[in-house]
Amino acid sequence: MQIQKKSFSYKDYIEGIKSLNINEQLDLIDALSRSIKARVDQKRIKKHSIMELEGLGAEIWKGIDAREYISKERESWD
Repeated sequence: MQIQKKSFSYKDYIEGIKSLNINEQLDLIDALSRSIKARVDQKRIKKHSIMELEGLGAEIWKGIDAREYISKERESWD
């Protein structure tokens, strides 16, 4: 046996909400608020700190003298 879902319009929901008592309406607001907040939290992009890049690529510079490298770079500007 297949169950058919009935589709409700926005107007149907509004009328249904009007028939709820005040405590039920407040509970509905709370439930909607939690649901919307959860969806927004899922879509938020995690913010990163520039400090997360500390040490990245350090292996590339291993064994290279910083002063010598800078001197060579400065000489190439002339």
